[in-house]
Amino acid sequence: MTFPDKAPVVGIPISVTSYDDVIEKLTNRPSDGATVVAVCNVHSVMSARRDPELREAIAAAEIATPDGVPIVWGLRATVRSEQERVYGPELMRKAFVDNVGWKHYLYGSTPETLAQLQAKLAEIAPQAEIVGAFSPPFRDMTPDESDEAMEAIRASGADVVWVGLGMPKQELWMHRIRPELPGIALLGVGAAFDFLAGTKKQAPAWMQKAGLEWLFRLIQEPRRLWRRYIWNNPAYAVLLSMQVVRHKLSRK
Repeated sequence: MTFPDKAPVVGIPISVTSYDDVIEKLTNRPSDGATVVAVCNVHSVMSARRDPELREAIAAAEIATPDGVPIVWGLRATVRSEQERVYGPELMRKAFVDNVGWKHYLYGSTPETLAQLQAKLAEIAPQAEIVGAFSPPFRDMTPDESDEAMEAIRASGADVVWVGLGMPKQELWMHRIRPELPGIALLGVGAAFDFLAGTKKQAPAWMQKAGLEWLFRLIQEPRRLWRRYIWNNPAYAVLLSMQVVRHKLSRK
């Protein structure tokens, strides 16, 4: 199995891929190991620059999608001018609605959000098969609890596990437990659970296209998010500008 090529965006390897490519690769995934998909935005790549463990987890993922529009801009400016966004919530929606034949397992969020998510998915994709769902505790799980969770996933017959633990917890969790789930795809889709369940609002399409989704989220949750954006966004803009300049100079 050959997975999509990756290219560095501010030093973090991001896959040059598409929705259809990701779904095709996961449908034909190898059976001798887990296949990990990380969805990457400015927050995740900037966090990975500071955190070696997170950087290793993203680098080790078979696919690291350009989830954030500014990440897409980075790939367009350096390796693929027609690169599209591969957005976690839309990837999840397409996999359910297009009926790709997977058996789905939902891992993460709260019991209330999981219940709403399953109800919404049953409404928009009644043919899709959800074989299990689990809301882990917010504290660290004990070894016995972790073993039970892994056994429940294996016993369910799941093809894919959608992971909604938030970044960086979901990336670190997928990287750590991947040896225990051979043949299964693990997709860390972050806020997709909340967006698809309707428990959080998504930015309007025009804001997403303009790369302003961060502003919409900041307005929604200023206390939780202001520190993230006040540093990450300007620093990312500077680093990406430097990368693009170096790229252009190298081609002369």
